[in-house]
Amino acid sequence: MKIKVESACISRKRCFLYTILLFILAGVFEIGGGYLMWLWLREGRELVFAFLGAAVLFLYGVVPTFQPSYFHRIYATYGGIFVVMSLLWGWIFDKTPPDTYDLIGALIILIGVSIIYYWPRKEEAL
Repeated sequence: MKIKVESACISRKRCFLYTILLFILAGVFEIGGGYLMWLWLREGRELVFAFLGAAVLFLYGVVPTFQPSYFHRIYATYGGIFVVMSLLWGWIFDKTPPDTYDLIGALIILIGVSIIYYWPRKEEAL
C-alpha cells in the first residue's frame, strides 16, 4: 500500500513554521523514545519503559514522512536538529548544561542544516 502525503505549505513563512514544528516533534519522539529505552536497559526500570519507548520511537519514524522535501534532506536536517535537541535534553533532564564548544558546534550545525533544507532550489517550489 502506497500512501502519498502532501504538505499544507501555503506560504514560505507557514511552510517554515510547519517544517520546524515537525522537526521538533520528531526530535522529541526520537530522543524521548531512546531515553525511555535507556531508562529500561541502563537504569533497570520496568519493562513498560521498553514498550513505551518502542511506541514513541515508532511515532518518530512516522513524523518525518509529513515533511515536504526529499528523504535525504529531511534526515540530514533532522540529524542537525537532533544534535541541538540532545544538548537541550541533557541540560533539562540530566542537569548538564552545554559548554561553549557545544554551543559553537550547535550553531555551526544549525547553519549547515538551514542551508541544506531551506536554501531555494530551482527544481523545488515551497
